[in-house]
Amino acid sequence: MEIVRAPTERRNSGTYDIDVLPTIDVLREINAEDATVARAVHAVLPQVARAVDMGVETLRGGGRIHYFGAGTSGRIASMDAAELPPTFGVDEELVVAHHAGGAPALGHALEGSEDDADLGHADAAELTPGDLAVGLAASGRTPYVAGALRRAADVGARTLLVTANPDAPLAAQADVHIGVDTGAEVIAGSTRMKAGTAQKLVLNAFSTAVMVRMGHTYSNLMVGVNASNAKLRGRVVTILTEASGQSEEACAEALARAGGDTKVALVALLTGVDTQRAAAEVVAAGGQVREALRRIGAAEPR
Repeated sequence: MEIVRAPTERRNSGTYDIDVLPTIDVLREINAEDATVARAVHAVLPQVARAVDMGVETLRGGGRIHYFGAGTSGRIASMDAAELPPTFGVDEELVVAHHAGGAPALGHALEGSEDDADLGHADAAELTPGDLAVGLAASGRTPYVAGALRRAADVGARTLLVTANPDAPLAAQADVHIGVDTGAEVIAGSTRMKAGTAQKLVLNAFSTAVMVRMGHTYSNLMVGVNASNAKLRGRVVTILTEASGQSEEACAEALARAGGDTKVALVALLTGVDTQRAAAEVVAAGGQVREALRRIGAAEPR
């Protein structure tokens, strides 16, 4: 029987002698391979764009985004999901990561969990028809991810698959497949390397673009951050100064009047309306600063 190996499991002809090279040359070979990852991600940006549009449609429709992964893929997914609330001020339940083996597997390898399709199916039990299930599997064939995608199909949820295998066996189970062609790893089968880097780049781009499209930034500024402590107050004042062009003192005062709400303070600074009106318009605009400004009829600074 012929064994069909994923691209990441093949031997890299450029690194056959890596174990006998001087340290600097080992690093040069790793770095040279790493340099190919961004180009590989660039090649699949049309698929990433389709995925982003699905994510935006999901959130605007009241659904949630769920990541499913095992090993490196699951850890990258967990990190991405965990960083969205503090960065963009969104609810922590908006984007949820499910890792094969649960929390214990985040810090310790529990490799058997990835082979359990029923576990993936069970972890996807909370999916609803309005949700988006994102499966992450370097090889594109991980049973845990297959089980989650099967459950998503059962309930009518949208599906996305992110792999390092353009010919991923699970691609047929996904509405959109982002198959990044990272090729053979420096160390055969070590998907924590190029495949993992590619998945982080894809997820960072996906989730950031979704948040931008949802209005959780103003220009390239993180206006979803709320000033809940002294460190964050300083950061938010800087954001407000950059966005409004007003003094740090004026921005600090506006932030205090807004109760630490960055968006409300910014709308008040940019329009001159009082805090109560600014807060009402931000709510009416669904939290989008530009829409709140449009509602008030204010001209935006360049």
